[in-house]
Amino acid sequence: MKKEIVLSGIRPTGFLHLGNYFGAMRNYVRMQDEFDCYFFVANWHSLTTHPDTKTLQESVLRVVAENIACGLDPEKVSLYVQSDVPEIAELYLYLNMLAYKGELEKTTTFKDKIRMQPDNVNAGLLTYPVLQAADILIHRAVKVPVGKDQEQNLEMARNFAERFNYRYGEIFPMPYAFNYNSELVKIMGLDGNGKMSKSENQMTTLFLADEDDMIRKKVMKAKTDQGPLAPNSKKPDYIENLFTLMSLVSSADTVKKFEEDFNNSSVGNCVIRYGDMKKQLAEDMVGFIQPIRTKATDLQNNKDLLIKIINQGADKARASASTTLNLVRQAIGMKYV
Repeated sequence: MKKEIVLSGIRPTGFLHLGNYFGAMRNYVRMQDEFDCYFFVANWHSLTTHPDTKTLQESVLRVVAENIACGLDPEKVSLYVQSDVPEIAELYLYLNMLAYKGELEKTTTFKDKIRMQPDNVNAGLLTYPVLQAADILIHRAVKVPVGKDQEQNLEMARNFAERFNYRYGEIFPMPYAFNYNSELVKIMGLDGNGKMSKSENQMTTLFLADEDDMIRKKVMKAKTDQGPLAPNSKKPDYIENLFTLMSLVSSADTVKKFEEDFNNSSVGNCVIRYGDMKKQLAEDMVGFIQPIRTKATDLQNNKDLLIKIINQGADKARASASTTLNLVRQAIGMKYV
């Protein structure tokens, strides 16, 4: 039985962090055994906001290494670099003929980006959703693991696919968001403000490349308070986040102990000791991140192996992309042989 196709990409900007792992990577590792998976590093996309390419190659290789260190198996998935599959660019061209300036200008991601970089409002930024659609449709993927912030762009990909199918014939299946049935784990920054980020305050984000002492330093600086005012109080978001982190990397007994301490605390009888909790969390977090960091570092020190993996992934991706593009050219009337 043919497996359904899953497609996801990540931009090579910044380091992968704990939010990336529990919000996406952990699911990807599970998906690779159940679906036909294509995972790529979106280096073309990065050019829309990061025109300086001095460190781009290094960043691409690091992201590939970190993906493998998190559990992706290059023998099970197609792990490739976007620019190694030129068929994507040709499909991007065709889809641009089906995209309209007005709808592209209304996208939330475009509005956000032009607010952040008003002096670099380039055509690639405007047509970002079209390239994203080409990434998905080139493999005729039906499942796309995305967060809430990308659902609008995925809807646009369906729109472009529907317009193409209506004008030229049924080529593309409709892609939909997919993240298993359980909700994605949302991990806030250690300061309690927003989610962990590759580009914002780096002291509030736990990166998969952080050294042990840096992990300890960040966790110990995590925001806490004086403790609950009454037994079984509702936890503030930033305290709930500490317990979420602990539930992900600590033993069940450890989590239970601090949960009970919190629930039994009140004014004048604060049983919970956040300092002790953070020390325990820091050590458990070190134990979790250290093997990932070590494996990723070892891979980055073996550039020949990474290049081999990338080329292997590109071969798989191009085989799929070429099949789709052949159908697209035929449908449009661009095939003369």
